[in-house]
Amino acid sequence: MSDITPDTGSDTGAVPAPPSLILPPVIILCEPQLGENIGTTARAMANFGLKDLRIVNPRDGWPNQRAYAAASRANHVVDAVKVFDRVEDAVADLHFAFATTARSREIPKPVRGPDEAAKTLVTHGSNGLATGVLFGRERWGLNNEEVAFSDEIVTLPVDPTYASLNLAQAVLVIAYEWRKLATGGVLPFHEAHGEPASREELIRLFDHLEGALEDANYFRTEDKKSAMVRQLRNILHKAGLSEQDVKTLRGVVAALQGRKPRAAKLKGPAVTPKGSLLGGVKPTAPTEAEKE
Repeated sequence: MSDITPDTGSDTGAVPAPPSLILPPVIILCEPQLGENIGTTARAMANFGLKDLRIVNPRDGWPNQRAYAAASRANHVVDAVKVFDRVEDAVADLHFAFATTARSREIPKPVRGPDEAAKTLVTHGSNGLATGVLFGRERWGLNNEEVAFSDEIVTLPVDPTYASLNLAQAVLVIAYEWRKLATGGVLPFHEAHGEPASREELIRLFDHLEGALEDANYFRTEDKKSAMVRQLRNILHKAGLSEQDVKTLRGVVAALQGRKPRAAKLKGPAVTPKGSLLGGVKPTAPTEAEKE
């Protein structure tokens, strides 16, 4: 993993500015060992709209083709990577920085969860102030001297018996919390809805269905018919039907009435209204007289 502990200073309930106006946090990797981890980190950043990736003394040098291979088309993040020799240089232009860690440190700094850290990052970013999150080496995280360059610590509520996270996983959690707050949790898409049915289309459906049920002798007693009709209409109203829903239901009713399908692509003999389900009469075999 990397040690992951996000710090969010003030716990304000202010409504964030639009995401395009919020300065995203910088992600800083301290001495990453594998190019693949740099690439998957870039991918996690791109998933949630982060672009500024800085690396300090990468073990295998830079650039690294394995990073590109693992980035899965997040090349814009990898292309823009900035490399530094020292952590203090990587954080020099930041107004607020978090250090991530999975273990307790003998350092008197506030410790935040990822959701709290996101509040601080969004608040500062909304004011145009640069922020960043510092992640340590895959094997042992950050050392105390590196943590000292941060304002606060951020950590995740992991199982203490197995607190190690892959580097990209740790970055992804922080990036997710930041974007969720910065965008108000707006999803990229929603359930597809057709145009709602007009009142006229609903009335035609009611008339069609009620006429078919009348033919099928569904309304057995006249005194209960009006109540039954109201109940049916209420059920259909509550469904919030779309135009396509109404067309589908009318097609179903027509099929049950035994009407010939428009497309006429169905195989086999056509069903007559007399033998339809709603007609309530089963077709009978012809008599000897009818055969003659």
